[in-house]
Amino acid sequence: MIGIVMFAAALFMLLLGFPVAFTFGAVAVIFGFIYGLSEAWDYAQGFEILTEAFEDMSRQFFSLMPNRIYSIMENQLLISVPLFILMGMILQKTRLAERLLESMAFLFGGVRGGVAISTVLVGALLAATTGIVGATVIAMGVISLPVMMKYGYDKPLATGTIAAAGTLGQIIPPSIVLIILGDILSVSVGDLFSAAVIPGLVLVGFYVIYIAIISYICKDYAPPVPPLEGLSKSKQIFIALKNVVPVLVLILLVLGSIFAGIATPTESSSVGCLGAIALAVLYRTFSFRLIYDALKNTAKISGMVFMILMGATAFSMIFSYTGGDEVVKNFMENLPGQAWGFIALTMVVIIVLGFFLDYVEISYIILPILLPIVESLHINPVWFAILIAVNLQTSFMTPPFGFSIFFLKGVTPPQIHTTDIYKGVLPFILLQILVLLTLAIFPGVFGLKAFLG
Repeated sequence: MIGIVMFAAALFMLLLGFPVAFTFGAVAVIFGFIYGLSEAWDYAQGFEILTEAFEDMSRQFFSLMPNRIYSIMENQLLISVPLFILMGMILQKTRLAERLLESMAFLFGGVRGGVAISTVLVGALLAATTGIVGATVIAMGVISLPVMMKYGYDKPLATGTIAAAGTLGQIIPPSIVLIILGDILSVSVGDLFSAAVIPGLVLVGFYVIYIAIISYICKDYAPPVPPLEGLSKSKQIFIALKNVVPVLVLILLVLGSIFAGIATPTESSSVGCLGAIALAVLYRTFSFRLIYDALKNTAKISGMVFMILMGATAFSMIFSYTGGDEVVKNFMENLPGQAWGFIALTMVVIIVLGFFLDYVEISYIILPILLPIVESLHINPVWFAILIAVNLQTSFMTPPFGFSIFFLKGVTPPQIHTTDIYKGVLPFILLQILVLLTLAIFPGVFGLKAFLG
């Protein structure tokens, strides 16, 4: 039971506020020594040779850890992670979100809920370019929220829309989550990107329909915004297209090259970086200072991701060697309903862990343990990965520790309370769970028949 106690100790340390990467790394080392000591005690013939036996086992045990970590750093697929982050950072500094929100507000501001609908559509476009949840939520919170507050939008509806739209980068390609899932589950990232497009668009459609319905029923929740004076409708459309079309071209270059089989995700991420620089030049915001700041922020975020990755990998390795994975496997394989019982419990566990952990930790700690069970139950890994991606997106909004809630609260004015955000995200969480259930029961509706064989 060392592995189970180890998992509980890690969660307890996280609740105390210790850094995630160092928590998992430290717990792995400590419990690795405990396991080595217990094994040495079993095999030693007497107390006098206990130390020697313990040293031999520890040397063999921990010699595997550097090799495992080094293999991660040699993984060519993971090169795309910092490159996609760099692309998002460059686009963030070109004021892309502001330009897109202004353009969409021109087109939809005259209808009830128009600014909220614009926020969702911009969130989808930003998801397909930047893919960085924190940056997207903060940008739209700074730009879109004051406009909605100015025209009397309901506070929960406004904040919930921004938090939900910001999380679309978790499922809409090119998603870093999908890259990580592809690496862990040994699935083609191109297949995951293709499989995630329709679920992502369906989620966007659900958001828009919900906003339209609630705005129609409760007319005071989202009043229309008066059109700008001095600009004709044709001029507004021209301005909107001028800001939207270059972004669509970039999305086509990045995703189209992957779907067409012209480029790998790593190669397309470098194309995306060049495209982001081209947009910066087009929007006249390019400078070497912009590139320097983008590279510095990319290094910080990438360093955080890979430190968590290494700590989580060490944790999962020790967890497996102590027999914890066998305990989990035996339990999961004997659930009622077999594959369906396993999937149901897995989704519930990931939602619960999403209250406390980030998607990187959940992916690299939980999935390596579940992968042998997925294979033994003959569950399609592409379908399973998309289910997890949608689930992880939900975890970004689940109170009380949803990361989108924290990001948004950091830029909201004093009159908006945390309870307003909690109330606002609940309908969108229910919509995401609805999409998750539909995707689990009717995967063919989402165009996954080709991947399910």
